[in-house]
Amino acid sequence: MSNTQESAPSWDARDLQRGLQAAGVALWSWNVDDDTFAMDEAAFSLWGMEFRPSVTFEDLSANIHPKDRDRVRAAFAATRAVIGPYEIDFRILVGDDVRWISARGQGDDLGMSSRKMFGIFIDVTGRKQAEEGHELLAGEMSHRVKNLLAIASGLTAITSRSVETTTDMARELTQRLTALGRAHDMVRPLPGEEGKAALLGDLLSVLLAPYDDLGAFSGRIRVSVPRMGVGEQAANTLALVVHELATNSLKYGALSTEAGTLDVSCSAHDTELVIHWTEQGGPTVTPPEGPGGFGSKMVARAMSRQLQGSIERDWAPQGLVVRLLMNKERVAR
Repeated sequence: MSNTQESAPSWDARDLQRGLQAAGVALWSWNVDDDTFAMDEAAFSLWGMEFRPSVTFEDLSANIHPKDRDRVRAAFAATRAVIGPYEIDFRILVGDDVRWISARGQGDDLGMSSRKMFGIFIDVTGRKQAEEGHELLAGEMSHRVKNLLAIASGLTAITSRSVETTTDMARELTQRLTALGRAHDMVRPLPGEEGKAALLGDLLSVLLAPYDDLGAFSGRIRVSVPRMGVGEQAANTLALVVHELATNSLKYGALSTEAGTLDVSCSAHDTELVIHWTEQGGPTVTPPEGPGGFGSKMVARAMSRQLQGSIERDWAPQGLVVRLLMNKERVAR
């Protein structure tokens, strides 16, 4: 009986190069004595640099993000003492773009040849952006949950002012929480509801309904806006912004007291739409210290990115006045 030995697959240099290109892998070698790097064409393209036989770390440093430069220098200097494989993620600047690069290799001088260490670069920008998006989403969800708990507490307090029995309390509080649920759905549309638009007045009325008193103090929230349509994307953004403003008013502003009132009006211009949010009758207003919390930053970001607009606040002692400036075309989307 003869033994049959299967031959191992073989690849030539062109096959390996094709595989590296398909995987988005760029090659580098580092001379530990003179601190120079040799890189293939894919690496130079990744770094946004002209091809040359070798580059120094200082040459590469010009493209490394200033906040990562010292960390990358220290990390490369320490790689020779690392046992096993290592991986360093850092940012580089290519024109106006920011790219994330992962440099990978073997430490402990493993595989060193002619005083050179070898490794690869991989563009991990997509992964990093996804991670940042997940972190931002987690932060927003945490913020919303905290707000919902504060709202539930505030709604309980204002409901107790207008009822005399526990039965009335349960009924009115249920109505408020149900309205709050409808308003919350506008921040994140339910499956199958995508693409539907709303009238601006209806949208604002539904969003603010949970905060208006139902008894003796009813009607303290007044909405007066022109009849106009709001697209789905804009409706989601406006829901987020109004939800944040109403929550803050319930905790600190006009809606936190029996005498407080809120007026929401709107003015339209050629290319711009402005919503005016005016609070009166609440506690004396004092401007906050510092740049503001997560909610303020979230609202400013949403207004800028989704509606090509901005938010302006006037911390008048008698009541907060907010102006929401938006691009009319974006509002219709």
